[in-house]
Amino acid sequence: MRIARFSIDGNVAFGAVEGDKPDELVVDIIKGSPYGDFELSGVKVPLSKVRLLAPVIGHKIVAFGRNYAGHAEELGNEVPDAPFAFFKPATSMIGSGDAIQYPPFSEELHHEAELAVVIGRMCREVPRERVKDVVFGYTCANDVTARDVQQREKQWARAKGFDTSCPLGPWVETELDPSDLTIQCTVNGRQRQLGRTSQMIHSIEDLVVNISEAMTLLPGDVILTGTPEGVGPLTVGDEVAVTIEGIGTLTNKVIKRG
Repeated sequence: MRIARFSIDGNVAFGAVEGDKPDELVVDIIKGSPYGDFELSGVKVPLSKVRLLAPVIGHKIVAFGRNYAGHAEELGNEVPDAPFAFFKPATSMIGSGDAIQYPPFSEELHHEAELAVVIGRMCREVPRERVKDVVFGYTCANDVTARDVQQREKQWARAKGFDTSCPLGPWVETELDPSDLTIQCTVNGRQRQLGRTSQMIHSIEDLVVNISEAMTLLPGDVILTGTPEGVGPLTVGDEVAVTIEGIGTLTNKVIKRG
């Protein structure tokens, strides 16, 4: 099931996206919380009539860096022996179609296409065999990074946590085997990144076990799983698209902030 979060006529709701052809997709509005028991209302709205939002209302975004060997090597970094985590604030999230605002303190903005894991229930110290039980679904992500700031500052908070630096969407796919999916990033229609989730150094199970050892995860929390090689610059006016097999395409334009 594809679960979207959207706004229409000033109201925000969750809904199940139905249909196969892009111009025929509709959203069946959900009654209740998508993370618990819910019903489909039967009230269906054409997807073209709504504005897609970030598909989750998360408390935190836990991101894992250097989880693809090719990406670590292209930036001259060593591959970490254990998962390497950092945070992006919830205020960095935007949805598909929203603008990435180029921050004024950077001159080198990069795209990073990633598979995002959405947590579906409160959990802590999750054993490997129970990871699937706490995952709600998967979505596309772009870990937009101010690369010059990342390299200049010891902490990554500003480089990866600025407003609009975490596009997510277009929706959450709840029925998906994430073990070997194609991840692609294009900029203005030209391919920049192409990889597969099977190339991850540390699996989704590894990442969930690692971070849940340290902290409680809540419904709607997001885990970014790393990016394949091919990251590169974005400029004002670019349109960047992240496509993941079995999910869909997350598209955003880059604009100047202000």
